[in-house]
Amino acid sequence: MISDTVFQLATSDLSVSSEWAKDPSKVISHVKKDVFGKHPKSTNESLDYPIATPPELERARQCGKWNGTEPSELFLRMFHDVLLTLDQDPLIGVVSPSLIGSSGVMPVTIISHIWDIIRHMANLIVRAETEIYLATNYWLFSDSSTMITNAIRELDRRAGKRGQKVVLKIIYDRGTPSQAIHNHQQVTEKQWTADAVKLPHAHEIPNIQLEVVNYHKPLLGTFHAKYMVVDRKIAVIGSNNIQDNANFEMLTHLEGPIVDSFYDMCLLSWANAMTPPLPLINRPAAGAGSASSFDLPSHGQMFDAQGSFLRNDAAARAPGQHIVAQEHQERGPSERLPLLTPEQEHYDVDIAGEVKRVQSALTPTTTETAVQLTSRHLNTKQHSDMKGDAPEPQAGNEYTPYIVHPVHRPFPIAMVSRKPWGAPTHNMVNVPQNAAFISALRNAKHNVYIQTPNLNAKRLLPEIIGAVKRKILITYVVCLGYNDSGELLPAQNGTNEMIANQLYSQLNEEEKKYLDIYNYVAKDMTHPIHDSKKARSCHVKLMLVDDHIGILGNGNQDTQSWYQSQEANIMFDDATVCAAYKDGLVRNQNSFLYGAVDKSDGCWKDASGKMAEGSIGTDPGRFSWAKGLMGAVARVRGTGGF
Repeated sequence: MISDTVFQLATSDLSVSSEWAKDPSKVISHVKKDVFGKHPKSTNESLDYPIATPPELERARQCGKWNGTEPSELFLRMFHDVLLTLDQDPLIGVVSPSLIGSSGVMPVTIISHIWDIIRHMANLIVRAETEIYLATNYWLFSDSSTMITNAIRELDRRAGKRGQKVVLKIIYDRGTPSQAIHNHQQVTEKQWTADAVKLPHAHEIPNIQLEVVNYHKPLLGTFHAKYMVVDRKIAVIGSNNIQDNANFEMLTHLEGPIVDSFYDMCLLSWANAMTPPLPLINRPAAGAGSASSFDLPSHGQMFDAQGSFLRNDAAARAPGQHIVAQEHQERGPSERLPLLTPEQEHYDVDIAGEVKRVQSALTPTTTETAVQLTSRHLNTKQHSDMKGDAPEPQAGNEYTPYIVHPVHRPFPIAMVSRKPWGAPTHNMVNVPQNAAFISALRNAKHNVYIQTPNLNAKRLLPEIIGAVKRKILITYVVCLGYNDSGELLPAQNGTNEMIANQLYSQLNEEEKKYLDIYNYVAKDMTHPIHDSKKARSCHVKLMLVDDHIGILGNGNQDTQSWYQSQEANIMFDDATVCAAYKDGLVRNQNSFLYGAVDKSDGCWKDASGKMAEGSIGTDPGRFSWAKGLMGAVARVRGTGGF
């Protein structure tokens, strides 16, 4: 049962952000202690969540600020179990209890190569007016970071033209020995301009007040969160770091009261004093009125009279007063619009402009097919000449990075995140993130869909088996070989092939019909490519439950995310968005056509029965621990999967 303490905190207006707003000169961690007190380190390993009765579900409903939206019974069951984790520490979910349940809208989601995610983030940066908070696990100087820093410089130019100053906070994790004493290290200008990071010098951006924190909780408490809040109006959360790789990623864009929950998470993660403070601390999103993206006529103009999205060249010709539309007219409808790249800065004034630009680059012509264009779009500089072998997609099933959501009413959204745990143990497992994942599998009535780079968390596996034996269809997609060496370390629980084999070995032939496992296959391919090739990998982190609940964010279904890292995730309740996610995932990858593993052993095989190049199968060999050690070193360097 939800305790009286948690109930009182959740139904109050008390939060770290509201208290800090009274005196923004204070150290945020001191405000946190003043408001919520000091709590002992969590050692609660219990995942025993009793089935909530109708009165207990009503009590859970009262703990959220749903702003007129109505959560479903399944959502409330999951939210109830999330709230149970707050008894040990009300901030274990890295958000004040009064802000854990909220509402909002999603104007757009991006499911694509990392550069398309970075493009949207860069556009949001240049369109900022007052403040930005950017959180990432890993920042490494790269083409991706260059697009972000170019956007920062462009924002500086625009702010100077307006006669304004913009406050920019960046937090990342680049582990240093000094974090053994103080987890939140203030980063000096010399450090943030060094070759590994290469953020701009202060004198290069005189109209931006930049402050940077490096956060890690030794030994293993990685800051794995990846999100951004712009002008306290927009929050984006996704799977990507700020670095170059061959990853297929996912990010969603949120507006409405849920942004205040992100804002609170920003402050709790920062912990230090802010110099200067965030200027919008007294202007919550909950009082800002309607969602600004939906107010723009251009958003509705991306859909036809039946509400279907106008993709490809039809989208590029849709009416609207946009820079990109003007550019398109000048170049002619058959010529492609230039993409935003590290070398070419092409920013747009709204989401519609971004969509038209990207879809213009993916519209087939007489000289380039859809598959050729998709290969070019997914290729990295390391594999710039890789050619896809997939057949041409059917009309209407082309690669579409931007999944634009039509104007909709707000729906329930909850924060289901977790604090970091530095000790090399698995003691901190009873956290909001894990409660949401487990509750989804225990309470689903029909199906659960999971996409994650790795799936090997020990406490997750029996929940999957339990759901399958209840005849719940479990479908999951993982990346072949993703950080295999790291997953072979002791206590990491093994590779994706080993886990698939382990799961299928516990099921009879009838039960196996309810467990479908796929290896990620890129849109332009007919086979999975091992992650060691760094050519076509997948880094999406998503769970969909009974076609109307979604959990999206930073948390993988692996040992590190379940037991050690700080993660940020949202849980939402909307069937239309879940359907759009499903459609986008089916459209933008070929996993469901070519990636099914063999249910006899959990390994992918081609038509001749041969495993993929680089696959180690279900037996990693005698010296797997040594491979694991090398993988751990690669992760710390930022060259391995994370």
